Amino acid sequence: MAATPPRPLTLRDVSEASGVSEMTVSRVLRNRGDVSEATRAKVLEAAKSLGYVPNKIAGALASQRVNLVAVIIPSLRNMVFPEVMSGISAVLEDTELQPVVGVTDYMPEKEERVLYEMLSWRPSSVIIAGLEHSDASRAMLAASGIPVVEIMDTDGTPIDAMVGISHRRAGREMAQAILKAGYTNIGFLGTKMPLDHRARKRFEGFTETLAKAGVEVMDQEFYSGGSALAKGREMTQTILERTPELDFLYYSNDMIGAGGLLYCLDKGIDVPGQIGLAGFNGVELLDGLPRKLATMDAMRTEIGRKAAEIVAALVEDPDAEIDRIVELTPKVAMGETLKKR
Repeated sequence: MAATPPRPLTLRDVSEASGVSEMTVSRVLRNRGDVSEATRAKVLEAAKSLGYVPNKIAGALASQRVNLVAVIIPSLRNMVFPEVMSGISAVLEDTELQPVVGVTDYMPEKEERVLYEMLSWRPSSVIIAGLEHSDASRAMLAASGIPVVEIMDTDGTPIDAMVGISHRRAGREMAQAILKAGYTNIGFLGTKMPLDHRARKRFEGFTETLAKAGVEVMDQEFYSGGSALAKGREMTQTILERTPELDFLYYSNDMIGAGGLLYCLDKGIDVPGQIGLAGFNGVELLDGLPRKLATMDAMRTEIGRKAAEIVAALVEDPDAEIDRIVELTPKVAMGETLKKR
């Protein structure tokens, strides 16, 4: 179990770390007063290394907290994170807490900026997507003195608490289902993964399981940008023209997988006889496709609900005994694009 978060940092902590007075620290952080560049650099470096965030409401509220839950997610352009938000909102609407959202676009430097700004308003807690953060973001979260719940992923060590699924396990289970169905010439299509850590972990679990069966991914097609049907069609055409012997395509998400399915059906390709397809996320919006895509439900709404329950309990009672590590277990949905043997 993760240790109880320390008390919030103060100007005195930055003063002691930088070796200058609290008044000088205040001037630097408010960008006011005549301070030498050397002193300014020393103060800013100390503040960053400590994870200190200025308190914009200092003196305004006796509690030094507002009834806001900072929810920091990478995107609102696909169906995944709005469903997480619906789970969070469903729980918090019965409390005095209100979620406020920041979007990072999968960029660590933007996450730092969003987190800095949100923490400066002294929210009651933070719900943040992913376990991978920059050193500065981790320092701010660890020093915030409030409940922090990292969501969507359990393949790692949380700062405070985490709720999600094991993406490596998800990749392994999909590989097992594909191999069991008899497919061996497998292609992968997805986002460029240096910044999409969860997609990377699924891919790692997927390829590790294939390797144990003596099978390698025959071809790969990557893209940058949001998930889209048109992109899925384009990528599927590209990979099949390049490697026509492929008999299965595994997509990093359902939206591009749906585009691939529509491309195959347009071209008269027998799905799943000639080629099988699978995605990830279990997006209900796609239930109206001509064939139901094989997938795994990422349990988005439940993740949001569990995370909100944790922060609501800890805001009410910081010493509440709760599970700080919650791993949910999705299952492979065979659909109509993964043949059964």
